[in-house]
Amino acid sequence: MTHPVAYSPDVEKHEPDEAETVRGLEDQFKIILDTTSQDYGHAVRSVHAKGHGLAKGKLRVQEGLPSELAQGMFAQSGDYEVILRFSTNAGDILDDSITLPRGLALKVIGVPGERLPGAEGDTQDFVMVNGPAFAAPNPKKFLTNLKLLAKTTDKAEGAKKVLSAFLRTAESALEAVGGQSSMFQTLGGAKPFHPLGQTYFSQTPFRYGAHIAKFQLVPISAIKDFAEEQIDATGRPDAIREEMNRLLPEQGGVWELRVQLNRDLEKMPIEDASVPWDEALSPFLTVATLTVPPQIAWEHPASEATEDALSFSPWHGLAAHQPLGGVNRARKDPYKMSADYRGKFNGCPMHEPRSLAEVGG
Repeated sequence: MTHPVAYSPDVEKHEPDEAETVRGLEDQFKIILDTTSQDYGHAVRSVHAKGHGLAKGKLRVQEGLPSELAQGMFAQSGDYEVILRFSTNAGDILDDSITLPRGLALKVIGVPGERLPGAEGDTQDFVMVNGPAFAAPNPKKFLTNLKLLAKTTDKAEGAKKVLSAFLRTAESALEAVGGQSSMFQTLGGAKPFHPLGQTYFSQTPFRYGAHIAKFQLVPISAIKDFAEEQIDATGRPDAIREEMNRLLPEQGGVWELRVQLNRDLEKMPIEDASVPWDEALSPFLTVATLTVPPQIAWEHPASEATEDALSFSPWHGLAAHQPLGGVNRARKDPYKMSADYRGKFNGCPMHEPRSLAEVGG
């Protein structure tokens, strides 16, 4: 196996009009936020608005990692408190029969080290989705996709249900012949998998201390048996929360946090987030274990209050894990704008927790 690529700032290639694209993303985020805030009388996230479960646990960094893996927050073994949020990717609160990709955001608390500019507190966030590649290769295509999502925000839910059923059929037909469409999945054609059984990916690359990597979170306890479990949400608008509340209090869960080191910048591109990195060239390697004890996943109104007080961003974290590539650069300001909007609208300013004791139910 070849040595990992050394990180240097010149691995990133900025487009000359990126600032204009970022302003466009902020405009679309604000359209979504204005629409949903007016509908609900309450501000929700502009993406991944609907939470399905919150869970508290512990992340244990492994002892004796080889030097290429003992980087950044993984340079030393130890335990960290964490909180997880499970979600789907739309910017409005939809009936669960509209099937979308699953998201998992992980906030690690009490991480020492030099921070990214503007990253308050001492947390390290990992924002993941249950697919290996981002739906857009670059910021411009990200903006194109977001415009489409913004146009469908607040449209008739009945039409979305029909579209979702159609897209699921179309996606299944593609998969039957060995293909798939990230756009079909993003618009409602994803399979309705149980969130607890899924494998999650950062999709985009990050600095990994002296190297470059992507992240993956893989279930290894009995919840892995639910990887292909599909949730029937017919007549159950909050079916995912119901199913999370059946499984998590019974089993809890254990995951491995793994990293995939970049070993070839041409075959494992930094600036095209739509390209999965070849696992034959560089497999995912375990650096930490995440343990969540049995607990209730969603409890009204405590979970909603916790949702309001938390924000997740790839840019909450250490300089040693700086987000890389155009899509990551384009997420920085719009994600902050969205969190600030929610905090102001709801009268609940965002803050980074210093311990799990500060995080509600």
